Amino acid sequence: MALKEIRKAAVLGAGVMGATIAAHLANVGIPVLLLDIVPGELTTEEEKKGLSLESPEVRNRLANNGKNELLKQRLNPLYRKSYVDRISTGNFEDDMDKLKEVDWIIEVIVENMDIKKKVFKQVEDNWTEGTIVSSNTSGLSINEMVSENSPEFRRHFLGTHFFNPPRYMKLLELIPCGDTSKEVLDNMHRFCERTLGKGVVYAKDTPNFIANRIITYIMMHIINLMQKANMSIEEVDTITGRPMGHPKSASFRTLDMVGLDTFCHVANTVYNTTSDPEEKESFQVPPLLQKMVENKMLGDKTRQGFYKKIKGESGSEIKTLDYEKFEYRPQEKARFEILSKTKQAGLEDGYKMLVESDDKAGIFAWNITKRLLLYTAKLIPEIADDIVNIDRAMRWGFNWQLGPFETWDAIGVKESVERMKNEGEEIPANVEKMLEKGFESFYKEDDKGILSYYDFETRDYKPVPISPEVISLPALKKQGKLIKGNDDVSLVDLGDGVCCLEQHSPQQALSPLFWEFIYEAVEEAEKNFVGMVVGNRQTNFCVGANVAILMMGAQSGDWDMVDSAAKRLQDGLMAMKYAKIPVVAAPHQMTLGGGLEVAMHSDRMHAAAETYMGLVEVGMGLLPGGGGNKEFLIRFTEGLKDDLNVKVDRLPYVQKAFESIAMATVATSARHAQELGFLRPTDKVTINQDHLLYDAKNTVLAMVLEGYEVPKPKPIKVLGEYGVAAFKAGVQNMLWGGYITEHEQKIANEIAYVISGGNIKPDSLVSEQYLLDLEREAFQRLLGEEKTQERINYFLTTGKTLRN
Repeated sequence: MALKEIRKAAVLGAGVMGATIAAHLANVGIPVLLLDIVPGELTTEEEKKGLSLESPEVRNRLANNGKNELLKQRLNPLYRKSYVDRISTGNFEDDMDKLKEVDWIIEVIVENMDIKKKVFKQVEDNWTEGTIVSSNTSGLSINEMVSENSPEFRRHFLGTHFFNPPRYMKLLELIPCGDTSKEVLDNMHRFCERTLGKGVVYAKDTPNFIANRIITYIMMHIINLMQKANMSIEEVDTITGRPMGHPKSASFRTLDMVGLDTFCHVANTVYNTTSDPEEKESFQVPPLLQKMVENKMLGDKTRQGFYKKIKGESGSEIKTLDYEKFEYRPQEKARFEILSKTKQAGLEDGYKMLVESDDKAGIFAWNITKRLLLYTAKLIPEIADDIVNIDRAMRWGFNWQLGPFETWDAIGVKESVERMKNEGEEIPANVEKMLEKGFESFYKEDDKGILSYYDFETRDYKPVPISPEVISLPALKKQGKLIKGNDDVSLVDLGDGVCCLEQHSPQQALSPLFWEFIYEAVEEAEKNFVGMVVGNRQTNFCVGANVAILMMGAQSGDWDMVDSAAKRLQDGLMAMKYAKIPVVAAPHQMTLGGGLEVAMHSDRMHAAAETYMGLVEVGMGLLPGGGGNKEFLIRFTEGLKDDLNVKVDRLPYVQKAFESIAMATVATSARHAQELGFLRPTDKVTINQDHLLYDAKNTVLAMVLEGYEVPKPKPIKVLGEYGVAAFKAGVQNMLWGGYITEHEQKIANEIAYVISGGNIKPDSLVSEQYLLDLEREAFQRLLGEEKTQERINYFLTTGKTLRN
């Protein structure tokens, strides 16, 4: 079978899901043809324009609307807005012949089997052998929808179930039909993982596949158990969120985001197809949900569901549904004493502590967890072949920290099974057989950090399948690859002559342990390695410096300590910048303040696509103190050269740097960071964050192969007193216009002073160290301000920024 390389795609259906799938394909550089049906009537606006049903503008209206809506969504589906131009539009009547030009066709139309069958017949009429065809159905039968197509077409067909929103949600379920070729399945796994950045799981052609099947089942039990126990919506969300390793949105806030009508549709898919009376009962939509749907209380889409935001004179207030009275009431804070204890214990120990507790929260959590575990174990091999696909589906699809079988390990398999038996529960035979063999956990890790899972079919452990592009730093440490380190940072041997400077402090904040360690890391890397990666596998790359430590020094009057700490960080980053070996930073997720300063002092950045970077110190009443002003100035002005006849006006370029710092601009993706100038054109981007360290390591090796030359410090031309005056004038106008406070004026003026090089002669050439000294002095002046300390205290207390 000769499969085409996927270089162009078509998406059939321009609703929210179809358009956002098209957007993510555009994100990774794939041109997309977006098609939808031809409207049956004109809009009032079209009539006013004198258009007819034959006008292309009318015939392509639905596809055009889907494309245009991409630019209006609050959660941006595009890495850059300009990527929308990679999407062309059309309709099912005029443009189906264009399917012959694409390499992948994705169906995302209404969840109606008869309509899908009809569309796939049309698709085959315009299909070229070698083109992959898939459906994004969330739960209808993959085999049934192509039952009337040719065997050759079916060999190229499968389900590709994206989760919403496609750019941000990691999970993608691959569902082969009975005829899907192994080559097609393997090719799509590789493409979706590597090119689209997805976490791929294999599901079977059963109602709702894996993730939706399990989440719908457990949500039904949560609703029914809540009503039976007479618990409030807030109480349930407090229990089923972070304490159980689930997102803060927990149960009912998540349902509001999904949409109650969508949820009921998914539930009915199983209800209408299952022959198991017990399962049918579990998926029957509760009367409460039926009533809410009838009353258009669908969640966010109708602005009312289990929660409702109401605007009043004093601002917005979120109210909660009193499901007994069926009316909204003020929110009530739910408090459970056990949860303060579980939070201190950490997730796994805390979860075990919670379900073993005999208070209200513990009993509820146990009953929900028990239902989840027993049901999920019974579904193997019906919905998936192994526990790994199920655990990954739940983690990647709903941002759970633990999948069902990982949860079972956390609370203790043997002990929990005994408890279930004592409560009269029937234990799935596959779990009983595992325990009979003396195996008491679903996962186990050997002394080299290799993780294995229990396979129900072979009744033994198998290695968890991991892509070769995934580097596990904990596993490397278990294999003796830790070179040196402390509580907050480690230096790890990645192999092939490359080491990794890994920061792993709490919340990924820079601490004195980190900035002292930089010197040791650079020295070791120069002596024994060809290059170094700065990266980690934590939640974020780095959220900034631990300002609490510096503020304590300021409040106690120990300015020598503050100056020394700031100087050590600056000097450490400069040592890294001018190291004798290539240094590549691998930022991901939040890369803020000091985190971005660390990354900018590398030779090159290799960023995850989902990297949100910016110098945000003004929110704390500060300016960057680790070289951020200097590095922004360099980035925004490098390449500017005066010649004999023309002098370049540097002010507009320096102004961009000034505004980016003063306004705390944060890039919403790595591609956006390139557009803003935070990343250089030579910096690289990886779509799949799990592959980031591997790719960054290869970037280091490529730099070595190319013949790495140690960078040499260059003098920097600054605006001097001309720039200080220009920026201060603009800041004064902002104050007069009521856009900023007097303290924000003071912060902005300090930034203006540093980024202009101080009150010196315009076009003076200064050294990096000169700018670092200015920066450090300004940082300390602001740190001594009462209003800055108010901002820092407010942030440390609430996690929010204060404008004063």
